Amino acid sequence: MGQKVNPIGFRVSVTKDWRSRWFARKREFGDMLHEDLKMRQFVQTQLSQAAVSRIQIERFASRIRLTIHTARPGMVFGRKRAEYDALKNSLFKLLGTKDNDVYVDVVEVRYPELEAQLVAQNVAMQLERRVGFRRAMKKALQTSMDMGAVGIKIRCAGRLGGAELARTEEYRDGKVPLHTLRADVQYGFCESVTTAGLIGVKVWLCRPDNMEEKNNAFDAKKGKASQGSKRKNSRQRDQR
Repeated sequence: MGQKVNPIGFRVSVTKDWRSRWFARKREFGDMLHEDLKMRQFVQTQLSQAAVSRIQIERFASRIRLTIHTARPGMVFGRKRAEYDALKNSLFKLLGTKDNDVYVDVVEVRYPELEAQLVAQNVAMQLERRVGFRRAMKKALQTSMDMGAVGIKIRCAGRLGGAELARTEEYRDGKVPLHTLRADVQYGFCESVTTAGLIGVKVWLCRPDNMEEKNNAFDAKKGKASQGSKRKNSRQRDQR
């Protein structure tokens, strides 16, 4: 079952949250759903070079709040916030709402190597630049594992290397438990437009538990003991 289902949707309400958070009655649900899809597609198109990993949408009465998670927040804001203001104005025109109805928040992704969507975008971008698909996949694999990923699996499908017949190539490292609900498994998909045709890139990435606490630990309760204290304790045991 884990191989047939999107890992994010499989874990929603267990370890992951919905990317659209709002309530609507039956007659309004379809319009609001298509509105969310339209906003996501528009923002992804406008910020195609800003390394956007995900977009969260919240609705409160007549207000809409977009939270953009990006690895390059400087490209979202632009010089003197010009790009940011232009994005907000475009969203107002797209939705046909008043100026005080749409809010846009920007959150920086500190570790893009541990975001499956950004890894997939990186591999797809290299394929468009005519980098060898094996080289691009292995490099992304090694970079993510060096940054502390528990496991990663990358799959590319299409006319790889300009071959006559389409095929699928897959590389993996570490462990990616698709059936374990408590595992923090991320999924990313991106399409690469090459001269031979479209190449689909899928990434499954398993991140370590409590990754934020370990990376941002500021006291002994949140992080592991330092190497010095470990050596000190081992010496005390040897003396005993």
